[in-house]
Amino acid sequence: MSNILEVQNLVKKYGDFTAVKGISFDIKEGEIFSLLGPNGAGKTTTISMLSTLYAPTSGDAIIAGHSVTKSPMAVRNAIGVVPQDIALYEDLTAKENLIFWGQMYGLSGKSLTARVDEVLEQIDLVDKAKDRVKTYSGGMKRRVNIGVGLLHKPKLLIMDEPTVGIDPQSRRAILDTVKDLNKQGMTVLYTTHYMEEAEELSHRVGIIDHGDLIALGTQKELTKQVGQTETLVLHIGENEDPDALVSSLKGVDGILEANAINHEISVITQSAKDVLAPVVTTANQRGIKIYSIDIREPNLEAVFLHLTGRALRV
Repeated sequence: MSNILEVQNLVKKYGDFTAVKGISFDIKEGEIFSLLGPNGAGKTTTISMLSTLYAPTSGDAIIAGHSVTKSPMAVRNAIGVVPQDIALYEDLTAKENLIFWGQMYGLSGKSLTARVDEVLEQIDLVDKAKDRVKTYSGGMKRRVNIGVGLLHKPKLLIMDEPTVGIDPQSRRAILDTVKDLNKQGMTVLYTTHYMEEAEELSHRVGIIDHGDLIALGTQKELTKQVGQTETLVLHIGENEDPDALVSSLKGVDGILEANAINHEISVITQSAKDVLAPVVTTANQRGIKIYSIDIREPNLEAVFLHLTGRALRV
């Protein structure tokens, strides 16, 4: 497969602050590529440069054969963008919004009408097409937002954290929509800070933190970086002291790393069953009650923890 996007040493500076630090990666036609990282990692800045909203300080990106620095209009014609923020007119219906944005893309007449009907099918909103957007749930608005990005049949669909702030059912619908679009041949660049979304959707993942692309590959390739480890996830009460438990656990034989985010503690180990008893004993000695324990296979969260020393949580 050929590359639809090639990012070449892309840098973005704001005065003395460097938001994106010379990242490079490519996306192949027909794949879902996730850019995974915590809030503030540089994901949205990267997307803004790729969509020609921001000019790079240095470096370049080639999308469908066009440079974002030299041919921005050609790039805009080749991409569809689904931003974090809802970009719709709430007093218009879904169909009216799609017609309006289709006209902004230069579509008109029967071709516009036909394309709007196709997109409504794709986002599963045919039955609600004539309802005003202000009556929609957050998830339905997100789907219309996706529809806007599809109207001109882009070669690359860029989705910037499309499930932020919506309920689990709507989130499920959007993830299914992304997978369906990909089955139809759409190439997707998807940014997220949800590890489970990247694991479910992606053919390949780029992990970004503090403006650096710190790892890149398939999930299998990335999890090899942490070896054959397992993760114990301890859920403790709101009144407990997670940092005290983490400090004690780091001295337990067999524990490679321990970190706490809020009231969830991640413990990386070669064998979860071998350290389970010492972990519980240590918690009891500290007077800390563990409400539940999960055991997880090597995953992207373990990779992030291994590379940065902290958990990928918000």
